[in-house]
Amino acid sequence: MPPTTPEQALAELQAGNRRFVTGVPRHPNQDAGHRAAVADGQHPFAVIVGCSDSRLAAEIIFDRGLGDLFVVRTAGHTAGPEVLGSVEYAVTVLGTPLVVVLGHDSCGAVQAAREAVRTGTSPAGHLGAVVDAVAPSLLRAGRDGVEDLDAIIDIHIAQTVEALVARSAVLAERVASGQCTIVGMSYRLSAGEARTVAQIPATAPVTPVPTPAAPADPALAG
Repeated sequence: MPPTTPEQALAELQAGNRRFVTGVPRHPNQDAGHRAAVADGQHPFAVIVGCSDSRLAAEIIFDRGLGDLFVVRTAGHTAGPEVLGSVEYAVTVLGTPLVVVLGHDSCGAVQAAREAVRTGTSPAGHLGAVVDAVAPSLLRAGRDGVEDLDAIIDIHIAQTVEALVARSAVLAERVASGQCTIVGMSYRLSAGEARTVAQIPATAPVTPVPTPAAPADPALAG
């Protein structure tokens, strides 16, 4: 039976990721029998709002199979109306109890947005929309004095988690009622590990986004 609570779903993903990292995947639900079993309906236990990076295949990273994960991917895991609608569909119609925002180190979308902000330019075509969607996370990092790229990416993951709740009354209601949890994870391309960096509601310990201490106010010194 698939997990039915946010806690069970998160534990299942974490267990699958450990198998992937240690090189002992089970490849569950990938056989012909299961393919036939899920042909008439799906009951995914987690939504993955992931970056489109070719190295970020959710079913491989979390060692899952057909019908397990409802995956929505955009560059930089940006969450426009179509993404929000897709997540709402999974949570309300399919009854999925967990939403995961999956980012990764060395994210090209965040790097492109950072360069655009630094130079005051915008990429041609629709890539500019991706930059615009990532820009608020860069501004947040700037206010906190964060300059390390991977730390900025963690902030962007947390920002996306918060945006899902802020922009969707449907998701906010499901989270408030305890029917759904939204978790942000950062994947390490070399190690293969997906670590938790944000969670709403914050019912379990998470690795905090690193931010430096605020500088002292010179007016209060002396």
